[in-house]
Amino acid sequence: MKIKEVEIRTIELPLVRPFRTSFGTQLERPLLLMKITTHEGAEGWAECVAMEAPLYSPEYMAGSQDVIERFLLPAIFEYGDIRPEEVAGALRPFLGHQMAKATIETAILDAQLKLDGISFGSYLGANKEEIDCGVSVGIANSIEALVEEVSQYVSDGYRRIKLKIEPGWDLEPVSVIRGLWPEIPLQVDANQAYTRNDIALLKKLDPFNLLLIEQPLDEHDVLGHAMLAAKVETPICLDESITSFEAARDALAMKATTVINIKPGRVGGYLESVRIHDLCVENGIPVWCGGMLETGIGRAANVALAALPGFTLPGDTSASSRFFTRDITNPFVMEEGRLRVPTGPGIGVDIDHDFIEEITTSRKMITAP
Repeated sequence: MKIKEVEIRTIELPLVRPFRTSFGTQLERPLLLMKITTHEGAEGWAECVAMEAPLYSPEYMAGSQDVIERFLLPAIFEYGDIRPEEVAGALRPFLGHQMAKATIETAILDAQLKLDGISFGSYLGANKEEIDCGVSVGIANSIEALVEEVSQYVSDGYRRIKLKIEPGWDLEPVSVIRGLWPEIPLQVDANQAYTRNDIALLKKLDPFNLLLIEQPLDEHDVLGHAMLAAKVETPICLDESITSFEAARDALAMKATTVINIKPGRVGGYLESVRIHDLCVENGIPVWCGGMLETGIGRAANVALAALPGFTLPGDTSASSRFFTRDITNPFVMEEGRLRVPTGPGIGVDIDHDFIEEITTSRKMITAP
């Protein structure tokens, strides 16, 4: 398959409600969209999950667009006729920039699977037609506001609740939510907000029967996570620390995690995600699919990934309405706490071209030499 041209857009989608984590508060979701057109006439779509500022990871939107335009796409064009499985190798000389690389690989994979008439799920190895939905709940302005928000999600049918926490917003909100819903699967996500000095505090979460504590310490402190895991009963789950197959392999060897959150953008794409999934299956480690406030494009691909056999915990694969009043694809609608895995060729969603035009803030066309 040979790429003819690439379209890169920046769009801004307003969020249904502010989403606050230990990194900050988001009121809208700005992101990069990519559409590739091939000489065979196929279109492939992807979104870059990098945020506007380098807070969750070193990558950020403007930087991702720059590296895509200046380095990554020229390497793909020079490669010529390329298949999705060859993208990672073609881009390996360029260090880091997993989210940018994942964008290109996903768009090429979408186009190739459309040409082949194969769905994303079938290609990746999905064995489920539906997946359980979890929801991520940001840091609220008050306990009352938190209870109101969680109540709505429980009523909606979500099968797992994840609470964002940070120092000063941890034991009380967890205690209140667990007290009101003693049976619901519940986990917390710190987004690196704690240090090794907080091990005694984090151990106080043990009585709340949590599924896991996600990324409590700095992403580079894998040894600290191993020390924490040896002290607490609640499973430790790594997120930001898992940037590749090798990072996952080493974290498991160090006993720094007993659960892994796989985010395709963070690890460089869906093919690397499958490698990590397979590694965890071999080692009896449960995995789940994390979210990055994706639109329906990224959500469709994530739902397909979450349908693989090793994804035994509900992920952040929520309905479109969790974040957006209107999605840029046909919306994902949750039924009885589950989402159906798309079965159409490629990512298997219909693109809302008119709405994308409305929310586009910039657009650039790049023609292959």
